[in-house]
Amino acid sequence: MPQAALSPTAAADAAIARSHPFARHLDRVAALESERPHRAWSEGDGSLPALFVSHGAPPLFEDEAWMTALVTWARAMPRPRGIVIVSAHWESAPAAISSSAPSTPLVYDFGGFHPMYYEMRYATPDASALAAQLRALVSPAEPLYEDHRGLDHGAWVPLKVMYPEADIPVLQLSLPTDRPDRLLALGARLTELRQLGVLVIGSGFMTHGLRFIDFRRPGHVPSWSADFDAWANDALSRGDVGELAHFRERAPGRSYAHPTVEHFTPLFVTLGAAGGAAAVSTTIEGYMFGLSKRSFQAA
Repeated sequence: MPQAALSPTAAADAAIARSHPFARHLDRVAALESERPHRAWSEGDGSLPALFVSHGAPPLFEDEAWMTALVTWARAMPRPRGIVIVSAHWESAPAAISSSAPSTPLVYDFGGFHPMYYEMRYATPDASALAAQLRALVSPAEPLYEDHRGLDHGAWVPLKVMYPEADIPVLQLSLPTDRPDRLLALGARLTELRQLGVLVIGSGFMTHGLRFIDFRRPGHVPSWSADFDAWANDALSRGDVGELAHFRERAPGRSYAHPTVEHFTPLFVTLGAAGGAAAVSTTIEGYMFGLSKRSFQAA
């Protein structure tokens, strides 16, 4: 009997050296799926949470503990019917969505990494039905057009770890502004998607002062990163959206933690989609090269 053809994603992943941490991650996910298949979302499950994910870029594929934490998080929820993700790496106004065609290409918007990362694929299914749902919710308030753009690394890198099978329709929604009030309102228009089994994700990084990191000291956490992370964690734990919205003026170390703000502002889409920050649960914490990996879900 002839062997079934591998999907484009699986074929690309099959070429990864078996000693690579991501190859071992795929083996662990396959074992988990064999032992306990990931249950699909159904109406009886109610709304999925909204997530904020610190996305990590290609080094995420080399951190086994981080990958395990992400896939454990994904499998703690029912498998979504679709995913809408807002990434720090696509700022475009008016709001736009990535291509809804099947096997949407990837954007390799990073440099200086091993060639294998530029050969990775994430061949997701047709997302045209999800695009129609998204337009119906967003377009009454502002235009929403479909770009031919693929998924950038703020979208495909964490999703490839969390859902490596690439069998869930995915759309990326651009960041049309850096104003917290407008992003909260945009997120609020996505709430209905959560009720339909669609996972809404804001993808950024809790601290992102790359230019201020001393990469010769990989375990060192600068005070500005720790202070900003502690401030954000406190505000999130209290559900203080107003404090978070004033991060530019109030957050300690802000000019170092976020000299540009696009890695923090996806958080407001997440909170908007959750109706505020009343029930936030941190799922991942710690640091990568001194940058906070804090990630959370909001009900």
